[in-house]
Amino acid sequence: MPLSRRALILAALSILAAPALFQAQTPDATTLRVPGLEQPVEIIRDHWGINHIYAETEHDLFFAQGYAAVKDRTFQFEMWRREATGTVAEILGTDYLQRDIGARLHQFRGDMDAELSWYHPRGDAIVQAFVDGVNAFIAETERDPSLLPIEFQVLGLTPVRWSPAEVVSRHNGLLGNLTTEVRMAQAVRTLGVEGVKALSSFEGGDPVLDVDPAINLDLVTDEVIGLYSAFRSDVEFDLSHVVPEYRRPEEPEPAPVAALPEAPRPEDIGSNNWVVTGRLTQSRMPIMANDPHRAVTVPSLRYLVHLVGPGWNVVGGGEPVLPGVSIGHNEHGAWGLTIFGNDSEDLYVYDTNPANPNLYRYRGAWEDMRIIEDTVAVKGQEPVSIELKYTRHGPVLHEDTTNHKAYALRAAWMEIGSAPYLASLRMNQARTWEEFRDACTYARIPAENMVWADVTGHIGWQASGIQPLRPNWSGLVPVPGDGRYEWDGLLPITALPSDADPDEGFIATANNYLFPPDYPYEQALHFTWADPYRAARITEVLRQGRLHSVADMAALQSDALSIPARTLVPLLRDLDLPDEATTAARAALLDWNFVLAKESVAAGIYEMWQRHLLVNVNALLVPEAARPFLALTMKKVVDVLWAPDGRFGERPLERRDALLVESLTDAVTELSSKLGPDMSGWHWGQPDYHHAMLIHPLSGVVTDDLRSRLDIGPLARGGDAFTPLATRTTDRQTAGGTFKIVADSSDWDNSLGLNSPGQSGDPDSPYYSNLFSLWANNRYFPVAYSRRAVESVAAERVVLQGNAPTASAADARPE
Repeated sequence: MPLSRRALILAALSILAAPALFQAQTPDATTLRVPGLEQPVEIIRDHWGINHIYAETEHDLFFAQGYAAVKDRTFQFEMWRREATGTVAEILGTDYLQRDIGARLHQFRGDMDAELSWYHPRGDAIVQAFVDGVNAFIAETERDPSLLPIEFQVLGLTPVRWSPAEVVSRHNGLLGNLTTEVRMAQAVRTLGVEGVKALSSFEGGDPVLDVDPAINLDLVTDEVIGLYSAFRSDVEFDLSHVVPEYRRPEEPEPAPVAALPEAPRPEDIGSNNWVVTGRLTQSRMPIMANDPHRAVTVPSLRYLVHLVGPGWNVVGGGEPVLPGVSIGHNEHGAWGLTIFGNDSEDLYVYDTNPANPNLYRYRGAWEDMRIIEDTVAVKGQEPVSIELKYTRHGPVLHEDTTNHKAYALRAAWMEIGSAPYLASLRMNQARTWEEFRDACTYARIPAENMVWADVTGHIGWQASGIQPLRPNWSGLVPVPGDGRYEWDGLLPITALPSDADPDEGFIATANNYLFPPDYPYEQALHFTWADPYRAARITEVLRQGRLHSVADMAALQSDALSIPARTLVPLLRDLDLPDEATTAARAALLDWNFVLAKESVAAGIYEMWQRHLLVNVNALLVPEAARPFLALTMKKVVDVLWAPDGRFGERPLERRDALLVESLTDAVTELSSKLGPDMSGWHWGQPDYHHAMLIHPLSGVVTDDLRSRLDIGPLARGGDAFTPLATRTTDRQTAGGTFKIVADSSDWDNSLGLNSPGQSGDPDSPYYSNLFSLWANNRYFPVAYSRRAVESVAAERVVLQGNAPTASAADARPE
């Protein structure tokens, strides 16, 4: 049966290889006319939704990547563009005016030629080709709006064309640490420097937390970073944004349900990666594994693609709105990334002139703020005129005219070359460890642990990221902007930690502390890191002395053994318990292997106990006034429970034991209420307990029928935030590794991947949710690389054919 036009438009694009490569294959190719191409392009879509793009020119390769990606993720592209350009209020109204002002305030406004050439010697041409491909499909929807996915109908929207400025936006980068500075200042104000240090987990040194006397901490509130927070906030939809036909009936607010308050925790960051040398693998060739942990969303934040063209043969995943591949492999080597702790932001506080608030004091003199006039379109009202103000350090986030203060952000990521992940274009063509390491020197944002494994047997690690040198402060608290606190340049990326071909035979990173003890650049030290448990578990598995396979590496990505559980459960032994139910719960824990398997009852008991422990230990040790902005890390909780001090009272061990029992008793009571009195039903993974439910951004405001098409799940999950299978400690998993890859340098066709819930963001596409069950059950699909392997798993084939020079630029049609 011939494919419908709608199905053709949803099909993943196949870039046309040289005519000699064509063979009569099933499925047959369908040709689409797409203006802007230099030569035909073939796209083979495999059964799992990956587009394998074959092009005869570099221009066509990236044109087709943009065209294919926006077809799959049209609504995601449109919202990204609006968030990047500060045009959300145009469609959602005045509630998003502050967000738009913040977005425009933080836009890159430097030399665009220098910016684009940073990412690749031909970066300007590559980005423009990608944008032209995006716009080719948008032009197609302008001719035929029925090609748009349902979200555009629901909101009454039409997509807008792109420019290179959107591609280099910083708005969706993993940035830091302005919010931490404000929280730290508030904590110091409340507890004092020593009080904060006693409750914090600083690694790598003793950071200076003393606040300069020129700063009035009483004035450092959340308001001073309001525009920054708005710029970083998510976009949410309400009923007024929805076309009436699709609008969910208004319902009364449900009565509040009492629930255990979640223990306050620092912002989650997370990813795992490792590379293993051939000395430790069954194939005697290196393996690279990576699972970056981000929000669990529909559609996925990542997008898999295979790009084949002159000088390019790379497969893997990355941001759908960017050209190239940020995690994957070419024919020479594989690479992956995790967040490396750094601090690229500072909050500066200025005295302003009482007679003219646009003047701020710097080095004893008044300086003028730079002012940019702009206008923001707002749905339902007249456009709003705004002023965007800048000091020599950066955008002005807040002006306090009563106290004559101004607050501005200095952000290293406003420097040229700081578009997140875009420097991966250079990595995509690396042939050796040395070339890859050189490519890393162009990767400024976010700060990453870049790992490499290649076909010559080498493995390596290079931390990358733009890191200011602060000669006289730690970067953890705000500083005056009067000229006494200036950066002493930027640290060369090759001066960040690195390693190659270590004696141990592997390199693993999981956002843990990674500076060597003799690191010479103290000014560049970062002090706050993820808990060490994921890294510790990965390391102990890789050190087991066995020869590892690709299957072993996939199993390690799904490993659910909890080191905190293994450490804490023994503390329950021999304690007096109040009743039979709690005694039975302890018996289950003591007879457990500490694996947070979804079917495990002991895991379900432990997780509820851990929740109560976190709440109770924080309540005991963190003064109430400080809890909004200071929380104990899991490692701190484990440490103080094993070695309780005077903060537990005159008899610390007895108070500690009482807290352990109290938390377990409360956990049993809550589980009985939540899941019923029968303990056999308390297994950790289930829709009523730990699960993945992907909720579409429009889910809460559309009709039930439409919501059932948009939402995906629920399915049970194992693991938690402290296991390599990072699934958080909350009931619903909202963050974790939805994109995963295991790359085998002995035969790239042996590589495995995941990308939940699917490659497409269109609910009507067969690739919208086809990978969700695989992911939820920790199962993988093959990531085909050779042409032979790709042909063997082909599901759809599309040929993009450029029009004659006289054809209309807006015309794209199937033949």
